[in-house]
Amino acid sequence: MKKLSVILFAVLFLATAFLYFLHYTGNKSKKPVSNSSQTESPAQGIAYLNIDTVIYKFDMFFDRRGELIEKQQKAEAELNSKGSKYEKGAKDYQEKVSKGLVTRATAAEMEQNLLQQQQELVNLRDNLQANLLEEEQVMNRQIIEYITSYLEEKKADYNFQYILGKSFGSVVLYGDSGLDITQKVVGELNKKYQAEKK
Repeated sequence: MKKLSVILFAVLFLATAFLYFLHYTGNKSKKPVSNSSQTESPAQGIAYLNIDTVIYKFDMFFDRRGELIEKQQKAEAELNSKGSKYEKGAKDYQEKVSKGLVTRATAAEMEQNLLQQQQELVNLRDNLQANLLEEEQVMNRQIIEYITSYLEEKKADYNFQYILGKSFGSVVLYGDSGLDITQKVVGELNKKYQAEKK
């Protein structure tokens, strides 16, 4: 019985050694099965770009910011116009009441109208601020989406597995300057955007 187990052990050892030999010294000319989704050259690893720099040097940001500033100026002009009208009404009310030119009932009506105008001004200001804030957030998301779509579209050209976004306070605290592709991306983004604008 002991001899049988020794013989089996020896046969298994030789079989394992033979398989090991075949696996590591087999025909090297065989090409590995390629997956159709893989590119011919493997991706290089990781790169990063400074998001703040890309955004502030991106022509799309300046165009959209210009539109937003124009809307903000119109909103401020509307608010100032209605504010001036309210102030004029308030002065008129104070003058008439102090000189006794109106009855108490008329004064109460005027005061009620002024309170209503004041509330409308506050509501208008709040709505304008909320709308402008929302438009700014949408603008920022559109710009980030444009950048992300561009990088996805050009992934074969950049040939990186990951492109990280570095900005103040982000999780990427340090990056070797050799991995920084910010200037290249800014230049190509502006070319693409200007071509689409035309």
